Amino acid sequence: MTDLHISFKVGDTTYVLPTRSIVQMESFEGATRVPGTPSYVIGLVQVRGAVVPVLDLRARFGLPPIDRTLDSRIVVVERSGRRVALLVDSARDILKIAASDFESPPDVVTKQASGFVSAIARVAEKLVMLVDCDRLIAEEDTHGHHDSQRN
Repeated sequence: MTDLHISFKVGDTTYVLPTRSIVQMESFEGATRVPGTPSYVIGLVQVRGAVVPVLDLRARFGLPPIDRTLDSRIVVVERSGRRVALLVDSARDILKIAASDFESPPDVVTKQASGFVSAIARVAEKLVMLVDCDRLIAEEDTHGHHDSQRN
């Protein structure tokens, strides 16, 4: 079975999410900062009348911050009735990727990506990484635990 995936870049890496998880994509216009949230939660935005937290995937994946550009996008995902906006460096392409094209990532990728990458696939000679959306959102739910362990 072939699924449609939205591809997006964070740093030099291309990631994908199934289109069925995505509510919408739009340019990033800024977010309202919320005191006391982890550094990767950059604030709140309104999407279709709902207030949605924005997770900066650069910060979430441990990459240095960059200046936002016209390519910066938020990808709004919904899983288990929760909506979260993911801030990415750019998002454009829709890719058709068969479920059978995905394979488990090597252990080093799993460890480095903190479990956020659930599978990898080769698409037109490039590797793409499937983001584990449930884990990203679950992490956002329990954001106090991870940050407090680092201090």
